[in-house]
Amino acid sequence: MRSPSSPALPGAARPSVAGPAVAIAVAVTAGHFINDAYSAMLTPLTPALQAKYGVTIAAVTLLSSVYSLTSSVLQPLLGILGERIDRRYAAALGPLMTGVGLTLMGFVPWFGALVLLVAVAGFGSGFFHPAGAAYVAQHSPADKRGLWASLFSAGGTAGMALGPVFAGVGLTHLPWFALIGVVIAALTFAVTTSGTQKARRVGLAEYAGIFRGPLVWLWGMAVLRSLASMGYNAMLPFMLLARGFGAREVAVTLAVFAVASAAGGILGGRLSDRYGRTPVLRAAILASVPFFALLILSSPANWWFYPLTFLVGAAVNASIPVGVVTAQEYAPGHVAVASSIMMGFSWGFAGMLVFLVGALADATSPTTAALVSLSLLLPSAWIASRLPEPEKVAFR
Repeated sequence: MRSPSSPALPGAARPSVAGPAVAIAVAVTAGHFINDAYSAMLTPLTPALQAKYGVTIAAVTLLSSVYSLTSSVLQPLLGILGERIDRRYAAALGPLMTGVGLTLMGFVPWFGALVLLVAVAGFGSGFFHPAGAAYVAQHSPADKRGLWASLFSAGGTAGMALGPVFAGVGLTHLPWFALIGVVIAALTFAVTTSGTQKARRVGLAEYAGIFRGPLVWLWGMAVLRSLASMGYNAMLPFMLLARGFGAREVAVTLAVFAVASAAGGILGGRLSDRYGRTPVLRAAILASVPFFALLILSSPANWWFYPLTFLVGAAVNASIPVGVVTAQEYAPGHVAVASSIMMGFSWGFAGMLVFLVGALADATSPTTAALVSLSLLLPSAWIASRLPEPEKVAFR
């Protein structure tokens, strides 16, 4: 899978990590943290937004759909645009746009303006993710790309866990949190170097050619894995409620799952540096299946429930940063676009299919729907077993 213009790195090479490279990685990881913290505020604030603007539940949930569209589904197009401009601006302005847009949600005069504001915030997130991932990929040592990518991913996961805490202050005081994004945006712009596509000018036909071959199968693997995880998270409140538990247990379970996702991603990234990308992809997905099934059939009444939640969250999500690095190594000349395909596009596509899990739960039961979602990990692992191992090449 080697690009002709991207020479392979010698196996014995152990690139040193310069101070500026570490500073850039820390800056964009901080940007990932605050960007995803802002993103995670939207859902908890929908009841307050409904009350303020006097709209229906359907209307206020439209905000999440709009945000998903502009931040995730359109991310490959934003990644292409990011390769044609200096990604320094995308890395810095992305969290700033997301933060300003989502912290000012209670200060626009009418609901239509709120939809537009959320869409702009989503574009900020969509610009940031491929740019941030590209910076981490291009400045990390070749023998630690998986580790660096997993640390970048963990920053976003930690932000998502903190976002609902931000939302707890209410719409009136929310703008104060925009200052965090302003500071991080300024630091990111000061630390990062100019990053534009140095290769020849690329046409749309070549961009379309990126999404083919093993990268298409890798994307399919990620969609199935993401839908399995999203389906479980969507069914969790209904399953626990039916078993006599409430919002507290749901919140604790989701928090444990999120922390485990970050830890598992770091471990998976490091193991992929040592043992290869594709072995870790298939092992992480396949090994989680029996434990995931036991978790779905368990409840907080069982002593093993929370430890098992941590184990499953770590295992099923260990493949996320590994998948991103694999895509980058499949398309070394277009790391931003490859990153966006594996991040926003796969997650956004899976998110659009979650309603099918809800429909199945209505027809059967939440537990049945969660188990059917879990079964998607089997074809996901099969696809991972068919993927060729990418070569470690120099990124442009």
